[in-house]
Amino acid sequence: MSFKFKVLLVAAFFVVKYSSAQSLIDQKKVYTRADTLRGSLRAERTCYDVTFYDLSVKIDTADKSITGSNRIVFKTVEDFQAMQIDLFDNMKIISITTSDGKELKFYREFNAVFVEMNERMHTGAKGEITVNYYGKPIIAKRAPWDGGFTWTYDKSGKPWIAVSCEGMGASCWWPCKDYLGDEPDSMKISCNVPDELRCVSNGTEGIADIKMDGTTTYNWFVHYPINNYNVTLNIGDYVTFHDNYKADDGALLSLDYYVMRYNLEKAKLQFMQVKPMLKCYEKYLGKYPFWNDGYALVEAPYLGMEHQGAISYGNKYLTGYAGTDYSRIGLDFDYIIIHESGHEWWGNSVSCKDIADMWIHESFCTYTESIYVEYMFGRDTALKYINAHKAHIGNRDPVVGLYGVNEEGDGDMYSKGSLFLNTLRSVVNDDKLWWSTIKGMCDTTFKFKNIGYEDMVNYFNRKTGRDLSAVFEQYLKFSKIPVFEYRLKKKKKGEFSLSCHWVTDAKDFKLPVIFSTGEKENQYLNTGNEWQTVSIKLKKDSDFKVQDDLMYVEVKRELIKK
Repeated sequence: MSFKFKVLLVAAFFVVKYSSAQSLIDQKKVYTRADTLRGSLRAERTCYDVTFYDLSVKIDTADKSITGSNRIVFKTVEDFQAMQIDLFDNMKIISITTSDGKELKFYREFNAVFVEMNERMHTGAKGEITVNYYGKPIIAKRAPWDGGFTWTYDKSGKPWIAVSCEGMGASCWWPCKDYLGDEPDSMKISCNVPDELRCVSNGTEGIADIKMDGTTTYNWFVHYPINNYNVTLNIGDYVTFHDNYKADDGALLSLDYYVMRYNLEKAKLQFMQVKPMLKCYEKYLGKYPFWNDGYALVEAPYLGMEHQGAISYGNKYLTGYAGTDYSRIGLDFDYIIIHESGHEWWGNSVSCKDIADMWIHESFCTYTESIYVEYMFGRDTALKYINAHKAHIGNRDPVVGLYGVNEEGDGDMYSKGSLFLNTLRSVVNDDKLWWSTIKGMCDTTFKFKNIGYEDMVNYFNRKTGRDLSAVFEQYLKFSKIPVFEYRLKKKKKGEFSLSCHWVTDAKDFKLPVIFSTGEKENQYLNTGNEWQTVSIKLKKDSDFKVQDDLMYVEVKRELIKK
């Protein structure tokens, strides 16, 4: 999701999730057995790899409940007798059966469900189980930030239902292997609703099945890997309109928009922003990754969410962020369209293994906003836009979370993460290399893959030919940003002695500082943690300035006079 913390930052309701620690090892939150069962890769999870989900649910709008089944198809990675799936304990399991209908024994531990197979599964073997269940899923109190179902009504008084569950997890409403590192290769989603309503889900829509009991089952198919939390249902009195986007190679991408009837004309105007955005993203990130499923915006009763191929849109056809330009530089694009669509590349295609690396989704996606701004309005405006994020950064806790306990890092992953990437671009100082590095992640190297922190660091080191390990560590695994500490001493007219170094938590930190001297900008000086002294030409000491629009750093200066 794109908003869990960012909205709080923009609205000045930032909540610190951890104690005031300086590094990951200092965080003091106590984790429970339930956290470990949810977040860790234990033997009951690593023993199998999900290849396909066949999810079918029936919605009871009056009772706010669901009844459903999920057929889980998997490949055995290691011999096992018991496997773990996940489903919140407020949801009741009716039965778990094999492909031939035989019941399997199972037991619960918190929200984890351990299924005992009737016979030992051997490496390489294919298997499947079907989980039949029912219950009243958690109701979101403040969607999409707290997760769960939203049950409301549209302006015409008809039911309007949606689900958003990033962070909380898909197992709050359907049984699955609720670990980000294991995505199915494809998925079928069927949803039964009253005839007056329509269900919009992920992927491509199949033929609807009209029942004799006054209900209709809508069938959707996802042709690509998908994060569990991206699986969604949007139920309401939707009308739709269609368009196409033409890629650089001439291929046509299906664009489908699902909106409330009374907002049709507004949507036709507002969604005109989609094509220029897709053109920008194709240039810098590669073609839309889920081409065969198409691109869709679906009006939602909450602000928005990056649901794969069915992006939830709730910005009320306003500009900015719910009508507010939080960058305060006068831009009038629809933030929800631009940001949430960026997640199709960052988060939905390039995905993290563990929620601790959610920064991979959010930092790169937030940076992608500035890519769009640069494409539409120019580099100078983009720099103003990305530097406006500084006002929303707390630098209280690390951006990388703790692994194995289903814990995200700090909300700074949005703004700080994007400024970190802006810093890297400036340091690389080669836009051809930079954009090939960014595009290479989405278009080839990590496309449809789940990766982690080390994968990303190694990729950047390899592509740039630099060892950026300590730079990543300082910005992402420690709360503080690098401090550039320097002293200036006048030697003679027009010449000063500059003594400087970086103060960091990460060891062996090396990063060029970018500075201007009044008459010349974009000067680079390679420096590290050790003090070094060089001579620079300056008319006066105040002419020396670190170009902090290109670098997100803290600057401490001391002037030494004779």
